[in-house]
Amino acid sequence: MKQQNQEKKTKTTSFMANVIMLICSQLLIKLLGFIYRLVITNVEGFGDTGVGYYAAGYQIYSLLLTLSSTGIPSAVSKLVSERLAIGDKSGAQRIFKISLLFFTGLGLIFSVGLYFGAGTIATNILNVPDTVYVMRVLAPAIVFVSISAVLRGYYSGQQNMKPISISQTLEQFLNCVLSITFVYACVGKDAYIMAAAGNLSTTLSIIIAFVYMIIYYKNNKIVLEPGQKSPESNKSNKDLLKTILGISIPITIGSVISVIGSVIDTATVSNCIQVAYSNMGLTKEALENLAMTKSGILSKIDTLVTFPIAVNAAFSTALVPAISESIAKKDLKTAKNRMTFSIFASILIILPCAVGFSILANPILKMIYPSASDGALILQLSTIPMIFIALSNTINGGLYGLNLSKVPAISLSIGVVVKTILNISLISNPNINIVGAVIGSIVCQLISFSICYHVLKMKLKIKIDKKNTILKPIVSAIIMGLAVHITHYLLNLFIGNTLSTVIAIIVGAFIYLLALLVLKTLSKEDIMMIPFGNKIYPALVKMHLYQEESIV
Repeated sequence: MKQQNQEKKTKTTSFMANVIMLICSQLLIKLLGFIYRLVITNVEGFGDTGVGYYAAGYQIYSLLLTLSSTGIPSAVSKLVSERLAIGDKSGAQRIFKISLLFFTGLGLIFSVGLYFGAGTIATNILNVPDTVYVMRVLAPAIVFVSISAVLRGYYSGQQNMKPISISQTLEQFLNCVLSITFVYACVGKDAYIMAAAGNLSTTLSIIIAFVYMIIYYKNNKIVLEPGQKSPESNKSNKDLLKTILGISIPITIGSVISVIGSVIDTATVSNCIQVAYSNMGLTKEALENLAMTKSGILSKIDTLVTFPIAVNAAFSTALVPAISESIAKKDLKTAKNRMTFSIFASILIILPCAVGFSILANPILKMIYPSASDGALILQLSTIPMIFIALSNTINGGLYGLNLSKVPAISLSIGVVVKTILNISLISNPNINIVGAVIGSIVCQLISFSICYHVLKMKLKIKIDKKNTILKPIVSAIIMGLAVHITHYLLNLFIGNTLSTVIAIIVGAFIYLLALLVLKTLSKEDIMMIPFGNKIYPALVKMHLYQEESIV
């Protein structure tokens, strides 16, 4: 019994260590991404128009990238973790090699296709011909991302998040430095040239991070025991590829649909804004620039709201192999505990971010984008779908681990159909314009979340403690919001927007954490799951915020 408890404690520590590692990595990645987007947006001649060109071409690239690489990390991670859970190293290595061969070929096809098809897409789909340059500089990156995706799934399946975190951080660091350098080198040129230069850095950074992953693999691949034979050795490569695709395709479809949502925003804004303002006597060039400016505002806001979403995505990444392993070992209790805690942690992360963005929308935009600060209302409204996306990502990680990857794809498909209808009807109205895109996103993500949560609750029989998991975090976030508003309002009278915004954010974080502790939102067991929890809990007892108790 003592040994079993120790094993469970070790599993929990390992799971949370992976989550914390990924969270730290995502924080740094998003911070670096935030920095270079901030800098280039404020470069003279770039602004919202440059961001619009940058984002329009990037969305098409993202769609093809998703098709060739997004589903594979989760599929490889799930299958490798299942093989390793029963000691089948040979089977795990075979799955990796088959995946690597297939997705390298697929990535190459999409790289070539985007490069030579960029002109047609720019003219006939986006209706802005100059976006062709952005797509062409990004095209070579697709094949390298596809290979890296297989490698990341391979190590995720081993629950080794180190190479994943390092490669992604390295890629973003180089992207940050090179983007700023290349855009500044093109100052004085047209906005679309500056946008293409900024995206060229993405391709170069991806190639360098790919080289790191190859070097890491050569020194850290699964070592097979002499004479070891896989229980699946009788299966042909074709059969195993069907299994891999059977898992990856639904995940890919779900991811593609998610990206399609962004592409729909880009396409509907670039076309419908031109329709909405067509009777105002503007030239075609002026209408295109207006459409790109509106698209730039949406992209700018998207950069902000994806920050907490990306941090929260660590739970989804860690849940796939963790739950797959638990299911393979028929340890349903551990799977439930990990899933329930991950949903709880996601709520704790996303709620204060949503409240903070809502209250400080205008100050944050003025602080970060002094040369292009429009979009406060868009940011406030975008916090609603942000909450649902974050929770859906966590829930989807559990669904993938349970081999229910079709559910997110189907639910998001329904949401995107509704979003498309709303976008077309609302954005074409000049009195609503890009607010219509956010309204569409709210409805889309609410539909997707509702379906996925219902299925997860039904299949895994999870029980959510509404008082501690939902009510107390909401109360804590509201208390934080009041503190943030008062702090910023008073300080802004004396020390200006930038410093008062930074201080208000720091004060808000402290007040939120304090409110969580005073309300005893986290149980002793929750705290002990956190790295160094065995030291944090006694400190809280000494501060009289908690009373000593045994874990139930």
